[in-house]
Amino acid sequence: MEYTVQKLGRMACVSARTLRYYDEIGILKPERINSSGYRIYGEAEVNKLQQILFYRELGISLENIKNIIESPSFDRIKALQYHHKKLLEKRKQLDILINNVEKTIAASEGRIYMTDKEKFEGFKQKLIDENEKKYGKEIREKYGDGEVDRSNKKLKSMTKEQYGQVEKLGSDIIETLKQAFKTGNPAGELAQKAADLHRQWLSFFWGSYSKEAHAGLAQMYVDDKRFTEYYDKEQPGLAAFLRDAILIYTGVKK
Repeated sequence: MEYTVQKLGRMACVSARTLRYYDEIGILKPERINSSGYRIYGEAEVNKLQQILFYRELGISLENIKNIIESPSFDRIKALQYHHKKLLEKRKQLDILINNVEKTIAASEGRIYMTDKEKFEGFKQKLIDENEKKYGKEIREKYGDGEVDRSNKKLKSMTKEQYGQVEKLGSDIIETLKQAFKTGNPAGELAQKAADLHRQWLSFFWGSYSKEAHAGLAQMYVDDKRFTEYYDKEQPGLAAFLRDAILIYTGVKK
C-alpha cells in the first residue's frame, strides 16, 4: 500500500506539515517522489513513522529518535517491546493517580479515611517515573540498580512533612546558589552553604552518604547536558559553579 502525504497524515493523525518537516530534517524520507512531484510513502516508511510516534509519545526529542532509529544496531522488535514496557508503566502511573483521585473524593465525602501519606502516593510515583525517563539509564549505570531502587523506595515512603522538606530544600539550593554565583567564589560561605543544602537534599534519597558519590553526582551535572540545563536555566554557568562548590565541600579533586 502506498500513501501520499495527505493520506498518510490522515491515517496517522499527524499534519502534512509535520511529515514534510520530517522529510526536511531527514528523519522520515518518502520512498519516492512521483512524476507529479508528490511524496509517496510505502510500508517501510509507515513502520518508521509508527516508531517515531511511539518515541515522541515517550517524550524523546526528534534528534535522539533520529540517532536511535538510524543506528546500525536498531532492532524494530526490541524497540516495540521497549515501547510496550514503557506504555505499561505509563498506564500504571495513570491508574495510581486515578485511584488517588477516587480515594480523595471518597475521603472528602466522608466515606473513607485517607492518611496524609496516601494523599501523595500518586505524585511521588510520578516523580520517580519522570526521573527514570529522564535520567534512569545514566544513574543506574553509575550507581547500580540496587542503589537506585533503594532510593526510589525511600522516596515512596516519605511522609507529607518529609516531602515538603525535600521541596523546600530544592528551592533553597537554587536561591542560595544564585546568590553565591554573584560572588564568583565557589569556596565562599554562600557557595558552601549551597553545597551543604545539596547534601541534606540527597540524604532524603540516598541510603548512605559518601563524599566521593556526592562529587561524582556534581560532575554529572556538568557532563550531562540535561542536568546542566536544569541548573543553567536559572543562571548560565550555575551547574559548573555548583560542581566546583561541591568538590571544595567534599575535598574531592577533579
